[in-house]
Amino acid sequence: MISSIGTIEVSVDDAGALTSISFVDDTSTELGKPDDACVRVIRQLQEYLRGERRRFRLPLAPDGTEFEHRVWAEVCRIPFGSTDTYGEIARRLGVPDSARAVGAANSRNPIAIMIPCHRVIGAGGGLTGYAGGIDRKKWLLDHEAGQLRLGF
Repeated sequence: MISSIGTIEVSVDDAGALTSISFVDDTSTELGKPDDACVRVIRQLQEYLRGERRRFRLPLAPDGTEFEHRVWAEVCRIPFGSTDTYGEIARRLGVPDSARAVGAANSRNPIAIMIPCHRVIGAGGGLTGYAGGIDRKKWLLDHEAGQLRLGF
């Protein structure tokens, strides 16, 4: 999918659950024809990027460890247009000294945007690492904040 923030690759499993959303910088790769499950994902992503959607309604099936799944579930609780720090997430998970482990789990999130790892920032408010690049992270945060300012 070509979007305002670059090429996005979507993958689903045989049951139609979303397994990955990633940014693709090499646009020389030929994009395949999406099946019905991918079309649903793409439609919801397009709605989000146009400012018409805040919540995604799709089955997710990210591959990860039990701890990663706990982190990603907590990340999904961060409200649209808000941010949390790695340390805050670690405290909510009951492992207050594990901010770095939370950061590592967040960096392995295979479903960008829908598991909103872009909403996790550093303790000082800085836009720390993002697999899609800091520019995309900033764009996503600004996009959400702009929707809130418009009353959406």
